[in-house]
Amino acid sequence: MSALFGRRVLAVGANLAPLAEGPLFGVILETGSVERLSHLAPGAYDLVMIDADSGDAAALEAGVAALAGIATPPPALLIGARLPVKLVRAFLRLERSDVIEAPYAPDQLTAAVQALLAAPAPVAAPVAHAPSTPSRCWSVTGAVGGAGATTMAVEIATMLGLKSGKERSVCLVDLNLADGAAAAYLGAKASMPLAEFGAEANRIDTGLLSAFAAPVSKFVDLLACPRDPLAFDHTSPEAVLRVLDLASDIYDFVIVDVPRHRRAWTMEVLGGSDEVLVVSELTVPALLAARSLSDEIEAGLPLGRKPRIVLNRLASRMFGPAPSMAEAERALQRKADGGISSDWEAAAASANLGGPISEHRPKSKIVRDVAALIDGLLADGSRRSVPAQAA
Repeated sequence: MSALFGRRVLAVGANLAPLAEGPLFGVILETGSVERLSHLAPGAYDLVMIDADSGDAAALEAGVAALAGIATPPPALLIGARLPVKLVRAFLRLERSDVIEAPYAPDQLTAAVQALLAAPAPVAAPVAHAPSTPSRCWSVTGAVGGAGATTMAVEIATMLGLKSGKERSVCLVDLNLADGAAAAYLGAKASMPLAEFGAEANRIDTGLLSAFAAPVSKFVDLLACPRDPLAFDHTSPEAVLRVLDLASDIYDFVIVDVPRHRRAWTMEVLGGSDEVLVVSELTVPALLAARSLSDEIEAGLPLGRKPRIVLNRLASRMFGPAPSMAEAERALQRKADGGISSDWEAAAASANLGGPISEHRPKSKIVRDVAALIDGLLADGSRRSVPAQAA
């Protein structure tokens, strides 16, 4: 027991307190709520123990993410009879961590604690893989509500991942902080609590970003915030930009679902993107909104950069008075850069089943048209990346 004597331990969950009089006799044990993990000073404790049965799994996941954000987090032990898979996965991303399933023998607990305390502190935080080529960021926004921007962002991210064939090569970032739908569309969990960081964006590092990321396929990770009506008010521009900077360091492609209403960080996000896609329906009000929004964005982009307009839900005129592509471009007063066919059944089935259209309806016209859009963007990007030859 001498190895435990005087060690400072933070126990999240009051049920762990009796351990100081039993197998962990001699430690200085302090109990606290999961919120304590968001304000933990480096070096304050030698060990953190978390009772997995002490609270809501989502709150515990956020606490573990905050713990991962410390420069050199203390070793941590997760204990519980109910061990949610996502919580365990987030926990085991910590450099020094272990999990014990209850019920357990006292000797088992003591051995786990001693092993964690004896483990050397990491010299530096682990860094996720860096892209072998410069990362590319494409931002997608809707001209009007319901134009299909989130669906486009989901499909683009999915197809880019399939094209790359490289694990975790694409990150989809949903910046609709208050009520983003990307997680629901993909059947994933939104677990990036950006509002909790306030102005302390520097606490977010690659390890914490990995804890926030929800893998939605072998190739694509999702970064999305839980629904919170006050999230836009409580999330700093620094936190948003920090997440995008780190994601660009880790992934080959970052696809950003940008809310159509401007925020303090909107133009910085769009200005830092390699491509900006404005998604519009083919109604006259939507086309006029797309023209106005594109003009506004273009005015704020670096000289020579223009957003691209993508016309969504193209349908045959035999089913109604929908404008043709040429008529739509006259309303836009500019050429459209892509058109996506209407396929309501495929889109509805995908949304209901949870996952991209390319997974549930791979032969849909939407899949074909999005693939053509991506090919065009990649080709244009390649041409821009080639230096002009001297005359």
